[in-house]
Amino acid sequence: MSETPPPKPPRDPWFRIRTNLTGRRRAVLMILSFVLPIAIWSLATYLPAFQSEIKFTLVTEKIGNSAAFSVGDRIDKEYFSVYLDQVRDENKAILEAREAGDAKGSSRANKKRLRQLMPLAESMGVMDGVPQDDFAAVDGKLFSLYGSLAEGTATVSNDQLTAENLEIVKANWELLKEFAPYDSKNFIKTPLLHLLPQGVSSSPVFLPPPHECLIAAWDDFTKEPANQQPWMYERLLGSLKVVFGAFLLACLIGIPIGLLCGTYDFFAKLIEPFTDFFRYMPAPTFGLLLQAIFGVAGAPKIAMVFIGTFPHMILMLGNTTRQLDRGLLEAAQTLGAKPRALFTKVIVPGIMPRMYNDLRVLLGWAWTWLVIAELIGEKTGLTAFIDTQGGKYNFDRVFPVIIMIGIIGFLTDQILQWIARGLFPWEYNTQGGFISKIVGLPGRLLSKIGKKEEAIIPAETA
Repeated sequence: MSETPPPKPPRDPWFRIRTNLTGRRRAVLMILSFVLPIAIWSLATYLPAFQSEIKFTLVTEKIGNSAAFSVGDRIDKEYFSVYLDQVRDENKAILEAREAGDAKGSSRANKKRLRQLMPLAESMGVMDGVPQDDFAAVDGKLFSLYGSLAEGTATVSNDQLTAENLEIVKANWELLKEFAPYDSKNFIKTPLLHLLPQGVSSSPVFLPPPHECLIAAWDDFTKEPANQQPWMYERLLGSLKVVFGAFLLACLIGIPIGLLCGTYDFFAKLIEPFTDFFRYMPAPTFGLLLQAIFGVAGAPKIAMVFIGTFPHMILMLGNTTRQLDRGLLEAAQTLGAKPRALFTKVIVPGIMPRMYNDLRVLLGWAWTWLVIAELIGEKTGLTAFIDTQGGKYNFDRVFPVIIMIGIIGFLTDQILQWIARGLFPWEYNTQGGFISKIVGLPGRLLSKIGKKEEAIIPAETA
């Protein structure tokens, strides 16, 4: 008779009210919390269904009432088709004017049309070593490239130059070759045809794909900024000084006041009503006032983050202090503890874990005020970079900085949480680790000294 297999242990459900998940499941969900937004971002930028714009790789000069575009600009796909038709109509008008014998052009206008090939020439390395301010040399290289493309000695892919544009190059070369070799003072005046604008399917300008953001971030951190602008790490250090400087100042003043408000009703009724009123005032409205008081350098920025953090710190710490178990105070008073001992040996140690968490939250709050603060007076730090590049629609350079701020804040919070597990193991149901041993060393030494004194006093009495 076969033995009945033992019943399988019940599966631990993922959804249980007020029950912690296992460590592995928590780790999986934490990873997914970051992977899912990145996946959604990638889908929205790489799938053709979501790519609603065309990013120019080759542009033409201004045609009629149309806007003037540069390489890298984006336009809606529907308008791109209209724009192509406008250029084709303009080329048709040029051909008709040639046939009628009344075509009017200039060598200057034709040189501009020659320069339409500049992006292609740069991608092929034709312009390597050519000074960009030497227009005669630049145009000479482009003239040679025109001939190479028309005669087939230089080959390009359809993505680099469409078949329709290649035919236009050949048609223009039939006129240009009469002026070879290139001479900037003796150049064709008969109007040349415009190359048609080209582009690649792209996500909207405000949502650059991840790989473009990574490339831009690498360039911003490794390449020397133009016009003697600060390096990215210098901007980052400046922003860190504003956030942590203001937060430490708020802690130095706010922690004692918050503890007093939570301990003594006298201070609570004296300080908290106005603080509660003041915290509803938008901190940015004090920008001009802070600038008038502290100038336009770093001081008003620190003051702004301070104003945005300090009132909330007083109220949060006061409330946390009042939540201390009253039984602890009554027990200490029964044992003869004086008011000073109640404050230093019962209240402060008793609220320390919750106060630590409050300060963690408030540090994150300080980061949210950074962007507003750094716009006061002289724009500095990471915010100045975000503001400048955002105004130019270079969002591939803006996103990495925003993400970097988030990463710094997240890592700081995770480190503080890790330290908390060592400082307050009883709050996390964990054994005291390396950190708690280091931090608790002074307390253990004082405890041993106290025990020795207690042993000496009875001996002396005897």
